[in-house]
Amino acid sequence: MTGYSPISVVTWEGQAWLSMLGARIINTFLVAWHICICLDPDCKMVHGEAFSRPLSRNEVVGLIFRLTIFGAVTYFTIKWMVDAIDPTRKQKVEAQKQAEKLMRQIGVKNVKLTEYEMSIAAHLVDPLSMLVTWSDIAGLDDVITDLKDTVILPIRKRYLFENSRLLQPPKGVLLYGPPGCGKTMIAKATAKEAGCRFINLQPSTLTDKWYGESQKLAAAVFSLAVKLQPSIIFIDEIDSFLRSRSSSDHEATAMMKAQFMSLWDGLDTDFNCQVIVMGATNRPQDLDTAIMRRMPTRFHINQPSLKQREAILDLILRNESVDSHVDLMEIARGSDGFSGSDLKEMCRDAALLCVRDSVNNSSEESPCEEIRPIHQQDLLRAIDKMKRSKSATNQNVLMHVSLD
Repeated sequence: MTGYSPISVVTWEGQAWLSMLGARIINTFLVAWHICICLDPDCKMVHGEAFSRPLSRNEVVGLIFRLTIFGAVTYFTIKWMVDAIDPTRKQKVEAQKQAEKLMRQIGVKNVKLTEYEMSIAAHLVDPLSMLVTWSDIAGLDDVITDLKDTVILPIRKRYLFENSRLLQPPKGVLLYGPPGCGKTMIAKATAKEAGCRFINLQPSTLTDKWYGESQKLAAAVFSLAVKLQPSIIFIDEIDSFLRSRSSSDHEATAMMKAQFMSLWDGLDTDFNCQVIVMGATNRPQDLDTAIMRRMPTRFHINQPSLKQREAILDLILRNESVDSHVDLMEIARGSDGFSGSDLKEMCRDAALLCVRDSVNNSSEESPCEEIRPIHQQDLLRAIDKMKRSKSATNQNVLMHVSLD
């Protein structure tokens, strides 16, 4: 930690005794100052009479030297004690190392970050290191087109939109819909295609047991994003962090939410700011109405339709060994109600069936040298297995959620 002095008051909750210790050290410092004068070897008077004679130059130099040594020892003692009682010191050091490494990877130089910004920077993602692109997303062509027009184009072709406030990229984008339908993939692909720095913000990053620290971390999120702009602040499961406020909320949580929303509003006042807050949720009805107002651009990522499921299956199996007689349309019809994540897991089960059969049919005399292709029957068996594993409680209720 930095910025501490011998006379500073530690404001951490539960550390009031440090304030008392600091006051006592100050008193000791003043007493030592009197003692240094009264016990000076060249001083012939004591107590109050010692001040009746002006000190010589050597006496002043010696006094200043002794006081400097005492002050330095006091400062480093308090600094060591504060670091020793901080249970998160090790995590902060590791976060700082991770942040410095990520900053070098994304090519950011000569940007001075505060301690709190370093903690947030540990969650940076280099857009060049992202493996997700638009070609990895199937069945969401309409959503991708809208994102390209409303988010990516104003950032990449900024010179075309700089004279219009209406054509600026939105400050808030919400992706909502059933789980496993590609919301997180869309957010990452958007950041990669737009060339934005991606801050994958976890709600736990902003929670701190010391009073006032959460507000400082919330402020660091936006100050860091502004320094690294263009940037996207992505909050997955945003409903768990910015859910509807109530009178039963804890004071620290309410203050952190208020701080976050206030700083978010500040993005709209800066005409040249290229910071976008993007959230994903499968429970949009739990979001605070004030948050919904700050996210005017919303995309419903629904469960895939028949044609979308066929496109997703084609994408998943494109680079796999598949029998030429496999009918993807038939598989898509049999997987009604499956999300993109379900379809991927289903294909994985079908591939494992091929591995199992190949291994079971091998022996020590004739070991398995290659795995047979995926057949139609493998996919149908995987569909039956997936349907049995899906319980009624997992059926999604977000098909017709109204955001009004």
